[in-house]
Amino acid sequence: MSDIKITASDVKKLRDITGAGMMDCKKALKESNGDYDKAVEYLRKKGQKVSAKRADRDANEGVVIATISEDGSRGVVVKLSSETDFVAKNEDFINLTKEFAQIALDTFPDSLEELLQAKYKDITVGEKVAEQVGIIGEKIELASYEKIEAPMVVSYIHMGNKAAVIVGLNKKDDSFVEVGKNVAMQAAAMKPIALDKDGVDASVVEKEIEIGKEQARNEGKPEEMLERIAMGKLNKFYKENTLLNQAYVKDNKKDIRSYVKSVDKDLEVIAFKHVKLG
Repeated sequence: MSDIKITASDVKKLRDITGAGMMDCKKALKESNGDYDKAVEYLRKKGQKVSAKRADRDANEGVVIATISEDGSRGVVVKLSSETDFVAKNEDFINLTKEFAQIALDTFPDSLEELLQAKYKDITVGEKVAEQVGIIGEKIELASYEKIEAPMVVSYIHMGNKAAVIVGLNKKDDSFVEVGKNVAMQAAAMKPIALDKDGVDASVVEKEIEIGKEQARNEGKPEEMLERIAMGKLNKFYKENTLLNQAYVKDNKKDIRSYVKSVDKDLEVIAFKHVKLG
């Protein structure tokens, strides 16, 4: 370790650059012989080491942010996870998540892996996340990234940044913003697994049919009726778990598809993404 004298102003400067603790900054400067760039790199490496040590921890808290482009044709949702609610409520942590969301919107990568490689100032998003692990001292991860491109995208952030939804509509008009918001709120509250029944994974459908058959069998129904009963139960499953077929929470006499059509007969929800903590 170097014997170079590290002043309080040196430590403050590094702390202003990185946000790391005073003692961590002092140690980083000593280890780096007073070189700021090397000290920043030291802190990043420390973050990566801490990240590895805490890899088995649960990061079920955090912040979920949705952002829409100025023309309303693109939307993204990102989730930055943390171990504690205390960290998630920190203004700097929230603002960092917003910065990541803006980078995602600007670069519109195809995957979370690509977003982690995107530029964040003079480093990558992934490196910035690792740096935060060292600064904050708990497991931090950019856990989710979703995007939609459509004629009109509307966003909704639920429960103090604990969930967010983006909805894609097939037509654009200022009068459709409320529709999009209502549909997004529906998704946040009712947590559909797919837009429509065609979007439900085949393995899920197969499992639901088997469950339906077994339930009917246990109720003593004849074998020849099991398939028909199971399909009836599957249709109920679709109504409860696919967005367009769910009963609209503000008017349960309509499903979401009917609600949207009641505003404009040609209006359709063509996509949605729902990201939540946990």
